[in-house]
Amino acid sequence: MEKTWRWFGKNDQIKLEMLRQIGVEGIVSALHDIPNGDVWSMESIDEYKQYIESFGLKWSVVESLAVSEDIKYGGEKRDHLISNYIQSLENLGKAGIKTVCYNFMPVLDWARTDLYFQWKDGSSSLFFDKAKFAYFEIHILERKGADSDYTSEILLAVEELKNRMTEKDNNDLIDSIIVKTQGFVNGNIKEGDQNPVAIFKSLLALYDGIGKDQLRQNMKYFLDKIMPVCEKYDIQMCVHPDDPPFSLLGLPRIVTNEEDIDWLMNAVTNSHNGLTFCTGSLSAGLQNDVPQLARKYAHRTKFVHLRSTNVFDNGDFIEAGHLEGRGKIIDVVRIFEKENPLLPMRIDHGRLLTDDIGKGYNPGYSFLGRMLALGQIDGVMATVQSELQRN
Repeated sequence: MEKTWRWFGKNDQIKLEMLRQIGVEGIVSALHDIPNGDVWSMESIDEYKQYIESFGLKWSVVESLAVSEDIKYGGEKRDHLISNYIQSLENLGKAGIKTVCYNFMPVLDWARTDLYFQWKDGSSSLFFDKAKFAYFEIHILERKGADSDYTSEILLAVEELKNRMTEKDNNDLIDSIIVKTQGFVNGNIKEGDQNPVAIFKSLLALYDGIGKDQLRQNMKYFLDKIMPVCEKYDIQMCVHPDDPPFSLLGLPRIVTNEEDIDWLMNAVTNSHNGLTFCTGSLSAGLQNDVPQLARKYAHRTKFVHLRSTNVFDNGDFIEAGHLEGRGKIIDVVRIFEKENPLLPMRIDHGRLLTDDIGKGYNPGYSFLGRMLALGQIDGVMATVQSELQRN
């Protein structure tokens, strides 16, 4: 597989020359300065592509040409925004950029409650604490009916949290869930916004009355509209599984398991409707056998994210080492190297190591932590390629 790396543009503390030196071949990036819903111009795409290529790298994958909320919930601006999306895809296609990773998660892109969960060795990683998330829903958002979504054990833990959470703790939790994990991804909320909770509540309100079936139909509507331009320029649209792969905030999530992926692939059978196979997102759901899903969907997979999780009995999960956990990455690499060896692959998330601290990296996107993981996976890929050549 092609070794790629998610890079957040010229302001990223990690520089392209650093990536070339550690064996990265392709860049996964986006025009982060263009607001969601606006057209990506040919000039902006060409300038960005040429800048990447000036370092001996290629712009392999767009992650992400974000799908606006109006498209997801079917708002009045939907058709206008889809028209803009099609124009951006056409411009990308003319520039020779053929793979676009996106998601269809309503409001909340990916969710964690702790961005720097400490390991015994002093490193840290992302963590999802179900009780903390429930506390956020019930006592910070004050979402009506939220308590009915949780078990009595979780609700008891929520009450214990209520008795000891300080104002600073609350602000840190808000920052972790709806600011720091979202601002650099989807732009709905960004650092410096006043009263992010109020903004978040207004976004949630847009989905009143939108259930799973309606969200599915909205996704099909979007994909049906964009498939002609994808066919014209051979652009592979690859949806990212929901992270985590279960409902949050009373919102439907529709890319969580085998049944969901089956529905999506059958609803839009065009081969340009594909999958970003994320071992991390899928492994956070106990319903998912990750290698089995990799085998089944190898032919519809257009891009691979490699990371892993450990899931606890109470529903909490933590980012595991890349050679550990439920992601079964070694097995998954064997499957994709055999079935689809030209896929772009990027290391997803990494621990924050000592010399990563204070460098201003986005949560989950450290340099040394991901470099360590890339080295591990590079070794796995070399071993698997050697096995395949012998057989």
